[in-house]
Amino acid sequence: MSEVLIIYCVLIVLASAAGGALPSLVTFTHRRIQMTLSLVSGVMLGVALLHLLPHAIQLSPQNIDGPMVACLGGLLFMFLLIRMFHFHHHEMAADDGHGEHCRHDHDHSHTHIHESPKNELPIVSTGADTAISPTAGKNFSWIGLTVGLALHTLIDGLALAAAFSAERLHSVLPALGTFLAIVLHKPLDALTITSLMKARHASFQQQTIVNLVFALVCPIGAILFSLSLDQLQLSGQPIVAYSLAFSAGVFLCISLGDLLPEVHFHSHDRVWLSFMLLLGVLIAFAIEKLLGHSHALPTVIAS
Repeated sequence: MSEVLIIYCVLIVLASAAGGALPSLVTFTHRRIQMTLSLVSGVMLGVALLHLLPHAIQLSPQNIDGPMVACLGGLLFMFLLIRMFHFHHHEMAADDGHGEHCRHDHDHSHTHIHESPKNELPIVSTGADTAISPTAGKNFSWIGLTVGLALHTLIDGLALAAAFSAERLHSVLPALGTFLAIVLHKPLDALTITSLMKARHASFQQQTIVNLVFALVCPIGAILFSLSLDQLQLSGQPIVAYSLAFSAGVFLCISLGDLLPEVHFHSHDRVWLSFMLLLGVLIAFAIEKLLGHSHALPTVIAS
């Protein structure tokens, strides 16, 4: 396995572990969380459409339908995973000390779950009014959240390994865009898990163990997928192409279906949130140009 991929995995572990440790050290403001979500959304959106999906089609030029179906499958899989484990997340860690987190300044009416001051019964906010839900705390347990995010993170590992396998022969820093999207996103996921564990009065030792295990999930997925290709001793192009397309669908769902709705419905800082989104897309585009990637289809000679 390449040294570059190993370095990527180590950096992802460190970033995820650091993100999970932050709730015990600092308090994040609601605004900063939303700014970060906008930036990460832009990066993931750009990586999916400018890199992963074009590369998948390039590796399977005779059967474009295959990668597109895989992309759709990845999007639907991630959507169902989010619905099943209910990790419409990244809100619980935010608190700017002025009640902005609780008010949200939302213009929409769908339901969000918030912690009550004593963390006894979560507050369910519907935009217009607020009520106490006696069952929401059980439904939104940190165990379910962790399982859902762990499965999502395994797929991130697959995406990293697939992108690396597709680029390792013609790039100095293969899979840099995919790595950047993951390394920016993992600390937010880990932060969400440990924040909820802290709200549920889990011990510091429990938080630390879960945080470290979660940090290892993405590298484990990347290493297992990479070793599987090497073990089979195949060119791996069909496998890699479909894996890249599947990962593109996952990234699209995370960006458009999970992260962006968190910031889209906020009436505050609309200009800055939009700017951070565009900056994220620009970063993904710049990486593609910087590495000189070309996704032109090979010339097909008709018989």
